[in-house]
Amino acid sequence: MLKSLQRNVIYFTALFVALCANSLWAFQTPGSSSGQEQQLLAVLQSDAPAAEKALVCKSLAIYGSDAAVPELAKLLPNPQLSSWSRIALEAIPGEASNEALRNAADSLKGRLLVGVINSISFRQDEKAVELLIAKLNDSDNEVAAAAAVALGHIGNTDATQALREALASAPVEQRSAIAEGCVLSAERLHNEGNSVEAMEIYDEVRHADVPLQRIIEATRGAILTRKQEGIPLLIETFRSQDKKMFQLALGTAREFPGGEVDQALAEELSKTSPERAALLIQAMADRPTTVSLPVVLDSAKQGDKQVRLSALHALQRVGDDTCLSALLAIATDSDEELAAAAQTTLAALPGQNVNQRIAEQLPQATGKQYLILLQLIGQRRIDSNVEDVEQALNNPNANVRSAAFIALGEIVSLKKLSVLLSQVVQPGHAEDLPVAKLALKTASVRMPDREACAAELAAAMKDAPVSAQTTLLEILTDVGGSNALQTLASAAKTDEPELQDTASRLLGTWNSVAAAPVLLDLAKTAPAEKYRVRALRGYLGLARKFSMPDDQRTEMCHNAFIATNRISEHQLALDVLQLHPSPSGLKLAIDAMEMPNLNTEATATAMVIAQKLGKKGIDVNKLMSSAGFEKVKLEIVKAEYGAGSQQKDVTDILRKQASDSPLIPLAASGYNASFGGDPAPGVVKQLKIQYRINDKASEATFAENALILLPLPK
Repeated sequence: MLKSLQRNVIYFTALFVALCANSLWAFQTPGSSSGQEQQLLAVLQSDAPAAEKALVCKSLAIYGSDAAVPELAKLLPNPQLSSWSRIALEAIPGEASNEALRNAADSLKGRLLVGVINSISFRQDEKAVELLIAKLNDSDNEVAAAAAVALGHIGNTDATQALREALASAPVEQRSAIAEGCVLSAERLHNEGNSVEAMEIYDEVRHADVPLQRIIEATRGAILTRKQEGIPLLIETFRSQDKKMFQLALGTAREFPGGEVDQALAEELSKTSPERAALLIQAMADRPTTVSLPVVLDSAKQGDKQVRLSALHALQRVGDDTCLSALLAIATDSDEELAAAAQTTLAALPGQNVNQRIAEQLPQATGKQYLILLQLIGQRRIDSNVEDVEQALNNPNANVRSAAFIALGEIVSLKKLSVLLSQVVQPGHAEDLPVAKLALKTASVRMPDREACAAELAAAMKDAPVSAQTTLLEILTDVGGSNALQTLASAAKTDEPELQDTASRLLGTWNSVAAAPVLLDLAKTAPAEKYRVRALRGYLGLARKFSMPDDQRTEMCHNAFIATNRISEHQLALDVLQLHPSPSGLKLAIDAMEMPNLNTEATATAMVIAQKLGKKGIDVNKLMSSAGFEKVKLEIVKAEYGAGSQQKDVTDILRKQASDSPLIPLAASGYNASFGGDPAPGVVKQLKIQYRINDKASEATFAENALILLPLPK
């Protein structure tokens, strides 16, 4: 761990050097690899800092050749740079790197030697086998362990034989690494087709006095190398009382080849505990091409509840239409948890024929199964029998009718939308109206042709009662599009107050700039003042929320100034201009300064916009000068914030924020945040400022969180 920490420290130091100095980046410029290599080696031969040399070693992993090996080898004894040198040596092809690592292994000790052995292991250098065998007897357990693992990675005949001999005689503290090496050798042999010797090694490790983890690794190998003859050992492992061995059996069963094992797993299912059986079923289901489906289905039908729930969950992955009848029966079980699990499985049940069989069973179904089938038709969006579902709208059971409505919302086409429309306009049962509305909305918003759907909804409004019309307006808003927008615009100008109210409210929430002309027109011509105000605020809301060209946003704010004399809406327009600063918006704010009731707010807005534009490098001096704004010499004499005797001196804070303008922006959104806390909690506070502008003294008081715009002294 210490070595890893040191390596990370060097790495990040090296990265810092790379970012701060340009010298090393020269090595990445186009040119010959040999030229780059020579430049890099020059750094290694210099007195450059260790961090810089570390970065060079990384580069040599890309550009290095045999020519770099001698210099890299010199760094192997260096505690700071050894690991960085090995990064390059591991990557440079050829015998030179191997030889350098072997030579270092003869002279180094401790963790430096462990690192070198790990690099030899990475390169799988067969010429190092003899020295690695010798290191198995090293007094340093870490060195001996690294040698054992390296021999396992190399895995040739000599390495394998040495590991097998050491397994029986090595000290206890070294056996784990030797066993790991044996397992690695066995894996190599198995991959090369020598399963017999691999199996022998796995068995030797399984029966050795080694840690459980090594036994687990060897047991897995022993099972898989035996192929079909490994099934008894797999079952034996399933029956182990050790939880880790049982988990190994579950994992190995999932990767076991062939179909014979599935029958063995099915037989084991009835012999094990419910807790283990539930897990075993999941392993069986993870073998979808060979799983014994009847066994899983039977486990879902009867037996321990834990096992049944596991089987129901498994059927979501491996079930098919043959499971349908059983699942429908379980879905009506008196046990609510089992019934819910079965219904969830029915909704997800795979298979090409499942939907067809559900549709076929609906007309003949009764009772709770009829209700469940209706729900499934909606959940699975089975649109082959809309008429059968439509008939359920006349069922005397309210739950059945509700399920039918929900299903129709998921499956009706535009041609059948009238089925739901009629139930919203003239419901057959008053208590069905909420679910009918939901179904119509669900169907409408999923229609591929939104404009045609909106036209259908709009046409239904003509003969509908006002309450239904308001519902249709709500759904039209969700559908969107030009037809829906025009329908809402017309409704907002009718003589019916409820439609005016609903339509103007919905237009104010329209999620597109396309509503802007409609809202502006409504702001000017709506039958009642409150609707005109609502429309104008919605119009300004569009200007505030949506991306658009600066000139378009400014024009919208200008239109708002013209459309009303209300100061509150004028201030909203100024807020939009301030939120989205632009030269055209600045000009409009300056023009608004001519409005007597808006002069102060418009002046403040113009100054805020000018400051924001200035920070972006936009020259606004000409515009500001034309409006009478000139840079000022501002000095904050004293500033206090608080209430009564609870005052806080904020002079220094305001001095830091002040510039050459009477407007003082704050670092945060409120006074308390900007001034470092609340000096008088729960009390209304004021900010008092004594100041000089162009050497003329004055003072001003501001309510808490007010914009700080200092009046020019007379």
